[in-house]
Amino acid sequence: MDRNNPTLSDFHAVLVLLRKGSFRTASDELGLSPSAVSRQISALEARLGTRLFDRDTRNVVPTASGRAFGRVAERMVNTAEDVMAEFDAHLSARNGRLTIAGLPSVTAGLLPGLLRSFTAEYPDIDLRIVDALSGSVLEAVETGAADIGFTAGTVSARSRLAFQPLMDDAFVAIGAPGGPLSEDRPYRWVELVGMPFIAMAQGTSVRELIDGACLRIGHTLAPRFEVAHLATAGALVAEGLGITALPTLTLPVLRTEALIQRPIPDFGARRRIGLVRRSGRSLSPPARAFLEHVRKSGIAEQTG
Repeated sequence: MDRNNPTLSDFHAVLVLLRKGSFRTASDELGLSPSAVSRQISALEARLGTRLFDRDTRNVVPTASGRAFGRVAERMVNTAEDVMAEFDAHLSARNGRLTIAGLPSVTAGLLPGLLRSFTAEYPDIDLRIVDALSGSVLEAVETGAADIGFTAGTVSARSRLAFQPLMDDAFVAIGAPGGPLSEDRPYRWVELVGMPFIAMAQGTSVRELIDGACLRIGHTLAPRFEVAHLATAGALVAEGLGITALPTLTLPVLRTEALIQRPIPDFGARRRIGLVRRSGRSLSPPARAFLEHVRKSGIAEQTG
């Protein structure tokens, strides 16, 4: 051990001895025998190369070096207590940072309510939201750029990721008032694909399910427009340029309250929404707290 590198135990022993003034009373607080405290102080003095206390049979009196060391010891002990308090807060998820990646439809449709209640319980956790397409969500979690992610489908092909299903997101038809969906009734899928259709781009989770629904009825989708962003789809629908079909969680992204929704009873599929995390990696305390919050929210029961 470095002769000039006292331990936290040394600092604490000096402070107690300064306060108590005797090895006997200091030993009671330190949980050691008087002889053990005396040996610790003597060993410390030897390492420092200076006497900290003058002793006689009854009294222990600090030297000038002892008083100076006591001031240092007080700062060190206080700093250690502050550091451990900060670490305890980290372990209890009272503070820290949490990065959540998610599909735009999830970050807009599902996360706001969760975050409102979560931040009320954990106000000192710094939150960062990364909204991205499915592939980018998986990459962010896989590389550690995000602690957890919300995505659609499964990730069984990615051995380093684990997928926890949360809910099934049903598709609905979306149109403008006075357009092809003006009748207030459910619409069959074959009716909808025969209308001017605004589709999400190839490679999105929504488009994969749309193409699958078309395959089940033996139709090939011939969209009037293909778009990459949900807000664009909503704007085109609002202008009466066509209809679309989207999962219900995407609707807040459209930001057009005037649009109408119609059920599609025979669509034949639902978008599976779930949480993705790295397999075999320990979650940070804030991430664990958030997952527990999601579990308590009952979202995981919204399936089928």
